[in-house]
Amino acid sequence: MSHPCMTCGACCTQYRVAFHWMESDEVTPGGVPHQLTEPLDPHRLCMRGTLSKPVRCVALDAEIGVYSRCSIHPNRPSVCREVDASWEFGKASPQCDKARAIHGLPALSLESWAWRDAPDHPDAA
Repeated sequence: MSHPCMTCGACCTQYRVAFHWMESDEVTPGGVPHQLTEPLDPHRLCMRGTLSKPVRCVALDAEIGVYSRCSIHPNRPSVCREVDASWEFGKASPQCDKARAIHGLPALSLESWAWRDAPDHPDAA
């Protein structure tokens, strides 16, 4: 079993991804690739594809519910880093639950994370 986000990607198709322009790689080495952004206002950029309808972040490589990956994961914006999957850290995430429901995916639960407790898990002590 793997991390539930690796077969989801729903959040990347539901929300505008806006962040301060200082997160762009034009000013911060290793930042969000500027060519994947567009201006939102004088202080913020957003990921291309998240300001339009339907929403789909340009960095998303996914078939929702089958496979999912962020093509800029190490350089993703802070706002993306702040959205937790439901129950990954012991509490529900309304953003995660809503996005999954829109795509007909079941809500995550504590059991969705049981795989991390397996003795053969790479992070097991």
